[in-house]
Amino acid sequence: MTQAPRHPLHYRDFQFYWLARLTAMLGHNAMVMALGWAVYDVARSSYGVRAAALRLGLVGLAQFLPFLVCNPLAGLAADRHDRRKVVRGALIGQLCFLVPLCLLAARGGLSLMVLYIVAAGFAAARAFYMPAMNALLSATVPPEVLPRAIALGAIAGRVGGILGPVLGGYAYAVSPGAAFGFAAVLLVLSLAAQMLISADAAHSRGSRGSPLDLMREGLTYVRSNRLLFGTITLDMCATLLGGVTALLPVYARDILHVGPDGLGLLRAASSVGALGTALFVSWRPVGDHVGAKMLGSVGIYGVFTVVFGLSTSFWLSAGCLALLGAADMVSVLIRQTLMQLSTPDDMRGRVGAISTLFVSASNELGEMESGLAAALMGPVGAVVFGGAASIVIAAGWARLFPVLLGAHGFENRPAA
Repeated sequence: MTQAPRHPLHYRDFQFYWLARLTAMLGHNAMVMALGWAVYDVARSSYGVRAAALRLGLVGLAQFLPFLVCNPLAGLAADRHDRRKVVRGALIGQLCFLVPLCLLAARGGLSLMVLYIVAAGFAAARAFYMPAMNALLSATVPPEVLPRAIALGAIAGRVGGILGPVLGGYAYAVSPGAAFGFAAVLLVLSLAAQMLISADAAHSRGSRGSPLDLMREGLTYVRSNRLLFGTITLDMCATLLGGVTALLPVYARDILHVGPDGLGLLRAASSVGALGTALFVSWRPVGDHVGAKMLGSVGIYGVFTVVFGLSTSFWLSAGCLALLGAADMVSVLIRQTLMQLSTPDDMRGRVGAISTLFVSASNELGEMESGLAAALMGPVGAVVFGGAASIVIAAGWARLFPVLLGAHGFENRPAA
């Protein structure tokens, strides 16, 4: 009897899935880097550092509100329809906002209002992309290969996180239109790779019931599973308060005194650390004491966030970002593996949408929180406060969710 391949890259659908994820993440990160610099550059020409930082933080609010509205529908779509088609539609939606932005940037027509509108539309389309794309992964490989597939998927995301901002930064140094055009080309390539994923990976069963009942079912499942709920909320709260991404343009321009190319390197630094961790885990998956390792990684994330906040050296700052990225990747891989293995296939879209909503709250609302905190305490005070809060949250979740400390492995988890 022939043994099934044990490595995800032996499976054709996963190969195209991985390529689609890589190119999408390259495009998304190039877009985010260019958008952040454009917003801060436009705002900085009219306001001081703190007021401009607040305008930068409002990008997060502009992204979160449409994401919040679309998220329940996105999870439902991923569970009731062909997940490949949902992902393709979401990519086309992102391009519908990105291409006009390229044209406006080429003509010098950028304004804060235009940038906020594009950020909102792009986020609405990504609300449908993320749950369907994450749920699609489990259909491209057998269950026993899934932990390695998740790690390899994370590698694609982090390679995009490294090269996307760097290449986007260099493209922005040429012109804003070049940066946004570069991101659009990458999303087109992602769409092409998606078209090559076979129908065997499509979700065909469909979840039955009224839309409201199905959405309520997903919420009930997450809330009743203490392991899953604790894992998702841990990531949300730590990143909500401890994230530094939104303030990187402030650090690049006014603290570390580097240009958009330096900002691209800073944005890439955390992904460098995360990529190294993902490569290691794809070779030697996390096997024991997964809950304690997840909590510890959040605490380490907070420590290096504090050091980054106090640093005035570009290379020390980049090193701290790499280390906190490595710590964050441990938490992300454990969380995603627990979520995939703890959720029935016909609920993965809805549970993934809830997880994505929590992640979006931590990222987009975290950007708004960073902007507000920077306006009140200054950028350094905001980052240091956030890092310290992440350490406290890790300790608090160990007490609030003892099931996390009791999670010793993925196969033999305690009842939640």
